[in-house]
Amino acid sequence: MEEQPLPGGRHVGGVRIGDTVHRRANPWTSTVHAVLRHLEAAGFEGAPRVLGFDEQGREVLTFLHGDTIGERHPWPAWPHSDEALRQVAAWMRRLHDITAAFVPPDGATWLAGAWQPGLIIGHHDASPYNAVWDGGGLVGFVDWDTAGPSPREFDLAHLALTWVPLHARHVAEFQGFTAFDDRSRRLHVLLDSYGYDGDRTAFADDVIGRARRQAAIIRQMAGGGQTSLLAFAEELEQAAAEIQTLPASFWRRA
Repeated sequence: MEEQPLPGGRHVGGVRIGDTVHRRANPWTSTVHAVLRHLEAAGFEGAPRVLGFDEQGREVLTFLHGDTIGERHPWPAWPHSDEALRQVAAWMRRLHDITAAFVPPDGATWLAGAWQPGLIIGHHDASPYNAVWDGGGLVGFVDWDTAGPSPREFDLAHLALTWVPLHARHVAEFQGFTAFDDRSRRLHVLLDSYGYDGDRTAFADDVIGRARRQAAIIRQMAGGGQTSLLAFAEELEQAAAEIQTLPASFWRRA
């Protein structure tokens, strides 16, 4: 059966063969597979299933059917809808609740982070680029390489950056978002749908810290020769600077 390359933002470097996705394996792939199998055993529907490895040593996962953003600009309407905010937040809450009971296998390797009791396993890149949407519903998220242990707020902050969105204004505009005066309300739709009961004013620091940490990681990668990534680091640093200017009232539920 013919291999069909999949665009970045859905399965980085992956190919589709029928109803399966084949992707290059990494040192952390077996650990991520353990997470995905834990989710499958718990009945979690919003992630691909692990099918093993092919004869080339590539991981094999089930293909999630639905619409994706791909390379479209501006984005389609669904990533900017309230329904998407509600569904992705509920998806993440279930992910976190299920993985709170996950204990990694001996010798587990993560792309980033170190596990200890009390942490959840976050997706860490549950952005609109990695979402699969079908009609009015979220099918799930792909690209699980970044999955790893963290506090809940670290993963949730990424949702706020990319779905509210609290990303740099020029990035959001390029993606087709213009309702900047509505972002505080949208933030609270997201947090309410997650069931977040923490200090929402303090959550501002979580979002700023997430943007800056991600920018620092990207700068490290650029220092290793991937200089084309520098623009992404600059965008995240700009996002952090803009978020710092938001008033305290932005973070309080109306």
